[in-house]
Amino acid sequence: MASLRPRCMVGDMRSNAVRKPAPSSAASRVGDLLREWRAARRMSQLDLALEANVSSRHLSWVETGKSQPGRDLVEQLADALEMPLRERNTLLVAAGYAPKYRQTDLSAPEMALLRRAVEFIIRQQEPFPAFVIDRHWDVLMVNPAMERVFGALKPGGPTHGNILRQVFDPADMRPLLANWEEVAGDLIRHLHHEAAAAPSDLRVRALLAEILAYPDVPQDWRRRELGATPLPVITTVFRKDDLELRFFSTLTTFGTSQDVTIEGLRIECMFPADEATEAFCRSLT
Repeated sequence: MASLRPRCMVGDMRSNAVRKPAPSSAASRVGDLLREWRAARRMSQLDLALEANVSSRHLSWVETGKSQPGRDLVEQLADALEMPLRERNTLLVAAGYAPKYRQTDLSAPEMALLRRAVEFIIRQQEPFPAFVIDRHWDVLMVNPAMERVFGALKPGGPTHGNILRQVFDPADMRPLLANWEEVAGDLIRHLHHEAAAAPSDLRVRALLAEILAYPDVPQDWRRRELGATPLPVITTVFRKDDLELRFFSTLTTFGTSQDVTIEGLRIECMFPADEATEAFCRSLT
C-alpha cells in the first residue's frame, strides 16, 4: 500500500508543527493600540487583565495578535483603560467592529439644545470673556466680551482660530502676554498630557510638533515631565502700552456624554483677577 505520509524533510515537519497562523492585520492593530494605552496609563499587562476581568494569558494573545477579541472584550478593555469616546471608536474599528459612539457636528439640528446651553453659559459671563474650544484647541464660539477685550489688545483680534497658535505665534497674541513663559509652559504640559492620554490621536501629536517648532520655545519643553500636572489655576497677564489686564479662568466640560463632539467640548470663562481689569471690561460695554 502506498504511504499517505507527505514527502518532506524531518526539519520541515517540525517547522510546520510549531508554526502558528500569522496574526490578522486587525488583531495586530488592536494589540498595538492596547500596548500604547497601557503605556499611557502606566499599567502592566497583569494590571489591565485584572481591571478588565480577563485572564492575562488571553490578554497576551490579544496583544500579540494570536486572538481576535470579541466586541464585549474590546469594550471591557476600553473601560479598564478609561479611554475617551473617540479612542474607544478607534479601538472598535481596529478590531473590525462598527464604532459605538456618534460624532455629531455642533451645528446639527439635534445639537440645538446643547448649543443653546453653551451659548447661555458664555452669554452669562458678560462683560467678561468666555469661549468654547474643541479637543484640538480650535475656537468654536466666543462671547461679545471676548471680541471686545481682545480687539482692544490687538486690532482685529487674534490671527489664528486656535488657542495654542494664538499663544505661541510671535505674530499673534504672544507679544501681549506679559507672563508668556508661565502661560505657555502650562499649556505645553496640558498638550503633552493629552498626547500621552490619547496615543492614537494623530492630530494632537501633529499640533504638539507644530507648537514646539515656533521660535524661542525652551528646549526642555520638548520632553514631557513625568509626574508633572497642569496648574489648577493660572493668571494670564496681558499688557499693551499702559494697559495691563489680569485674568484667571475656569473650565467646564461635559463628562457624561455619549457623543464624541460633546465629550471634547471645553468652555473657558475668564474672570478679572483685580479691580482694574474688572473696571476695564465693564467700560467696554
